[in-house]
Amino acid sequence: MTRKEMNEIKSQFSIDDCGILKLCGCYVDGEKNKVTKINETFLNLPEEERHKYFDIFKKTLSGTPGKNLIDMKFTTDSYSDEGARSFLIKLRDSGLKDEAILDEFYDKVISSYYYPGNYIILLINQIYDIPSVTADNIEMEDGSEEVYSYILCSICHVTLSKPGLGYFEEENAFHNRVQSHMVDVPDIGFLFPSFSDRSADEDQTLFYSKDADDFQQNFLNTVLDCEVPLPAGHQKETFNTLVTETLGDECDYETIKNIHDNLNEIIDEHKAVSCAPVMLDKTEVKELLEKSGVQEEKLADFEEHFEMAAGEEGKLVASNIAATRKFEVKTPDVVVKVNPDKTDLVETRIIDGRQCLVIQIDERLEVNGISVNPHTGEVIERNNL
Repeated sequence: MTRKEMNEIKSQFSIDDCGILKLCGCYVDGEKNKVTKINETFLNLPEEERHKYFDIFKKTLSGTPGKNLIDMKFTTDSYSDEGARSFLIKLRDSGLKDEAILDEFYDKVISSYYYPGNYIILLINQIYDIPSVTADNIEMEDGSEEVYSYILCSICHVTLSKPGLGYFEEENAFHNRVQSHMVDVPDIGFLFPSFSDRSADEDQTLFYSKDADDFQQNFLNTVLDCEVPLPAGHQKETFNTLVTETLGDECDYETIKNIHDNLNEIIDEHKAVSCAPVMLDKTEVKELLEKSGVQEEKLADFEEHFEMAAGEEGKLVASNIAATRKFEVKTPDVVVKVNPDKTDLVETRIIDGRQCLVIQIDERLEVNGISVNPHTGEVIERNNL
C-alpha cells in the first residue's frame, strides 16, 4: 500500500464519514487472562469515545511504509481451510457478530503476542464504498466501482496513569487523583485485506509495528502466517555485511560513495513515478554493486550469500539501507558529516605517502562556530559577513 492509499482509509475515521459497523475487543491481563470483552455497535458510542478510538485506528495506519508499515503476503499454508488467511476471511465475513469466531481470534492473539503487562485487543469491521476517480484524481460523485470490507486490529498496552495532585473543577480545589488504567498507542496491528491500487487485495495484509526492529515473530506466524521481511534495522545491518564481505580488502571509499550515490539515485527516480517503497531483490542489489564499480569476480557468489542473509525471496527496502539524510566518514578520532547530495566534495588522496581524506572548501569555513578565511585561516569579523 502507498501512503496515499493509507491516508484514504484513515480519512474514513471521522464522525461524518464513519462506516464502522462493529467494535469488538478483549482486555487481557499480565497472566494472559481475559478480563473483559467489548462488543459494541460503534455508532452508538458517545462521540467523545469515538474520537478516542479514531485516534487509535489512525495510529495503526501511520508510520513509514517499508519500515513499520509492511505489506506482507500470506504463505501457501495460510490458504488451506484451517489456514490463517482463510480464518481472517471468515472473521471479516462474519461482520464480527460470531462470538465463537471472535473468541478463537482472541485466543490466537493471546497465545502468540508477548507483553508482560495488561493489553487490549481492538477489532473493527468497516465498509468503504470506494469512490471512482478521474485520471486527474478528482473524486466522482455518481458512483463507485467496489465496496471494500475490511477488518482492522489494534493491540495496545494498558498502563497505569501517574499518581499526583489533580484539579477538581466542581470543588475548585486540588486533591489526590486516583490512578487509572489508560490505553496506550498501538503496539502492533494489521489491516486485512490490504488496500492496494484502491482495491481489496486478499493475498496481502498491511502490518503495523510501533517498533520497526521487533515484528513479534510468534504473532506473525500464528495469527497472520505471512512471509516476514527483515526488520528495518536488520536490513541495514544485512546490507552493510553483504557489502563488506563481498568487497573484502577492496572495500574503499570511492566504491562506498558510489553505492551511496547510486542507491539514492534509484530512490529519486522511483519517487517520480510512484510513492510506494522501493524494494530491491538479490538481482537488483547485485546490479547496484556492479554499477558502483564492484568487480564481477567479487559478485560470483553474491546471490547465494544474499539468500542466506535475507531469504530466497527476500527483498530490502531501499530507504532502509540508504543514508538519505546523511553521509558520514569516521575514523577513530575524526567524524566528517557531509550533505548527502555533496559527496563529491570529499575524496581520498595519497599525500606524502599517507592516505588522506581531502575536503573541498568553498567560500565559507567555520571552526567551532567561528568564521575563518578559507584561504589564510584568519578569523573573519562577523560585521564583515
